[in-house]
Amino acid sequence: MMIDPHTDCHCHILPGLDDGARCMEEAVALAERQVSWGFRKAVCTSHRVGKYPNEPEVVIAACERLQEELQGRGIPLELTPSMEYRLIPETWPETLEKGWLLPWEGNHILIELPIHKASRIGNIVPEDEVRRLLDRGYQPVLAHPERYLYLDMDRYHSLKEAGALFQRNIGSLEGLYGEAVSVRAEALIAQGLYDTQGTDLHNGHYADFFDSFGFSVR
Repeated sequence: MMIDPHTDCHCHILPGLDDGARCMEEAVALAERQVSWGFRKAVCTSHRVGKYPNEPEVVIAACERLQEELQGRGIPLELTPSMEYRLIPETWPETLEKGWLLPWEGNHILIELPIHKASRIGNIVPEDEVRRLLDRGYQPVLAHPERYLYLDMDRYHSLKEAGALFQRNIGSLEGLYGEAVSVRAEALIAQGLYDTQGTDLHNGHYADFFDSFGFSVR
């Protein structure tokens, strides 16, 4: 893995910004769970999609508020503001046009494809966007490729060859998203395509599932 395993590079713990933590108390509880698993840092990757068109200022402010709360309670988790950028026509072109990219660990940008319908991507070509980001000095990281069941193995290799890193969701292999995603994760592991992992933590259900199989990064 190229990314520090003690950094959770994918989580939705900022309160009230997307389908993750709903309030400050829930956000703090999720951060405590991250620390219990051995994480020292968390990249707060709030969604930037049509339903949650978050802008950098909002994400940064929410991250600062949560960081202050964690420090006040003595919870040793360092937060970094970022976003999970979905490659869809509704939000991605505007993101690039306005420069709304919040990198982490220097230059990493978390991108995702539509989960269920390839048609939602419109005329966007993911490999082209990966190369575009690289040309701008960013390192694209593709979130949970195992969940895009409409992709075949040739397409995965195409994305890797374009320069994307692959991030596996913790829980995918263990069945959090169903058997088909678990099988796909196994295939990607067998091909040696993953570079890192992240929790994609949204709520207590995720956290309880991780605890059920004894997850830890220690």
